[in-house]
Amino acid sequence: MSDRAGMPLIDYALMSQRIAHVALIVRDYDEAIEFFTGAMGFQLIEDAALGDGKRWVVVGPQGASGSSLLLARATPEQGSSVGNQSGGRVFLFLHTDEFWRDYRAMRAKGVKFNEEPREEIYGTVAVFEDLYGNRWDLLQPK
Repeated sequence: MSDRAGMPLIDYALMSQRIAHVALIVRDYDEAIEFFTGAMGFQLIEDAALGDGKRWVVVGPQGASGSSLLLARATPEQGSSVGNQSGGRVFLFLHTDEFWRDYRAMRAKGVKFNEEPREEIYGTVAVFEDLYGNRWDLLQPK
């Protein structure tokens, strides 16, 4: 079976896809690794030299098997996008099984929260910033 252009139809029900990484533009690999593994408690999944000073650096929440962050050092042209990849909106959503544990731990390690935690119909949430100013939600869904 094919579509109007003669291309074979895809049975989407049989597909298996997932978002593996989200690229986060950073100023410096090592300072980003320190923040994400230290202040946020993430694990360093991979750090491989690619030559010419480039590295493949992947971090993610402890024990998570879903998406992770690919820390990508900004080129000179990308420098103005560091910390503003989403135009000031909340960009990333960190789900947790225990909001208050993670909120307190992150605050104790210097993570800047933009607001007090609040209860919403979907869960407990607070907006925070990473070391570059990208906005995140820390969220324990109901």
